[in-house]
Amino acid sequence: MDEEKSVLEQMTDAVSNAAGATKEAAKTAVKKVKKAARKVAKKMTPKKTKKAKKASKKSSAKKSAKRAGKKAAKKKKQARKSRR
Repeated sequence: MDEEKSVLEQMTDAVSNAAGATKEAAKTAVKKVKKAARKVAKKMTPKKTKKAKKASKKSSAKKSAKRAGKKAAKKKKQARKSRR
């Protein structure tokens, strides 16, 4: 320890240096966590959009099938009416 500084000053400096180091370590940890979270978000986002696209395709296929059935029924009714 330095002879020029009092023990109190030396201890104060040591504690403040430790606090600064802890603060820096916390900042780097937060940066790493945010970066990892971004990576996970990027990986998850495309999967959701693909599923949504598939679901919309399925629902549109179901709708077109229903429409085709209704159209066929209408044509049958019209054909019956025209026979009369």
